[in-house]
Amino acid sequence: MIDLNEEQRQAIIEHPDEPLRLTDSATKKSFVLLRAELFDRLKGLLYDDGEFSPSEAYPLLNEMAAKAGWNDPSINIYNDICPEVKP
Repeated sequence: MIDLNEEQRQAIIEHPDEPLRLTDSATKKSFVLLRAELFDRLKGLLYDDGEFSPSEAYPLLNEMAAKAGWNDPSINIYNDICPEVKP
């Protein structure tokens, strides 16, 4: 396990609900730092352990859609534009 440095800790404080992009200055490779509980939720999508069910991703997808504004009542107008494609 590697401890966070002060710059990383401050970035987490400033953006607590967002994954952080890190760059290795020596290799110029990019990495993503995210909370362990979020990684655990995504792990089933990343690794084929034979036990993943797509329904496991629904809560995370709903959370992401809500953050993107898809639960905003003002977008319901799109249901009226194309009524044959109802959810």
